Amino acid sequence: MLLVVVLAYVIGVPLATWPFMPKTDATPAGTRPADTPGHVFVLAGSDSRAALSTEEQVKLGTGNDAGQRTDTIMLLYVPPSGKAALISVPRDSYVPIPGRGKNKINAAYAFGGPKLLVQTIEQNTGLRVDGYVEVGFGGFVNVVDAVGGIQMCPPNAIQDKDSNLDIPAGCQNMSGATALGYVRMRHADPEGDLGRAKRQREMVSALAKKVLSPATLLLPWQWWGVNSSVSQSLTVGNDTGPMEFAGLVSAAMKIGTGQADTLSVPVGNPNAHTAAGSSVLWDTKKAAAMFDAMKRGEGDLTPYA
Repeated sequence: MLLVVVLAYVIGVPLATWPFMPKTDATPAGTRPADTPGHVFVLAGSDSRAALSTEEQVKLGTGNDAGQRTDTIMLLYVPPSGKAALISVPRDSYVPIPGRGKNKINAAYAFGGPKLLVQTIEQNTGLRVDGYVEVGFGGFVNVVDAVGGIQMCPPNAIQDKDSNLDIPAGCQNMSGATALGYVRMRHADPEGDLGRAKRQREMVSALAKKVLSPATLLLPWQWWGVNSSVSQSLTVGNDTGPMEFAGLVSAAMKIGTGQADTLSVPVGNPNAHTAAGSSVLWDTKKAAAMFDAMKRGEGDLTPYA
């Protein structure tokens, strides 16, 4: 009986807040890749400032650029067995975009929103996308603040005006605003976009760990507050239902407990000169091998990274 009550509490709260989660059309039309043994979710971070007031833009150091792009693109891969994997797709990856020629992959979102982004990922990887989750600047800040901040450990002190960031070196608890600046910053990072992608994977791991910690789960008001914040801060694809989202949460648990790999699409040239400006070119052979392994449902992608 106790187990039933605990499960009802842990599962019931997310289900109760699920109806409040915004939906978007992220399902491409036309021919799509075949289903694979595992599941692939697209995690996207939008840089739209539309929902932020002028004061919030100043506080968060986002600037006031019009339009929307994807500051963050990740694939969350859940194999039938073995380790899950969180895979960064560099936002400056130079790839074919359906109907738009070749461009940086984050332009796909600017051209056609989630639907074109998912279609671009499917076309360039050959993988069937099973679910889509998106968070904006304000939503990210709200979720981090709802769990009481997350611990990040920058190896060096960082001062970056572009992301409104001024932090010391070493492990520290970051508020939502500070965490946003930390994962967005790239001009002060010698690795540029690739360094930012590493920090974004670290952030997802830290956030998953904090959301699923006993301090969050065992306090009813905290668990309700986190789920309420998540439901209002995330946007999911129309085809991403509670069961698919539960699979994503299960994978997030593995990430938060260190039972998942964090990788990047293999890169051949991180600073290639293209028609779209400085871009990232994938290592085509290694990337193809990684995607083929995912199609087969392999549970360890580290040999292909």
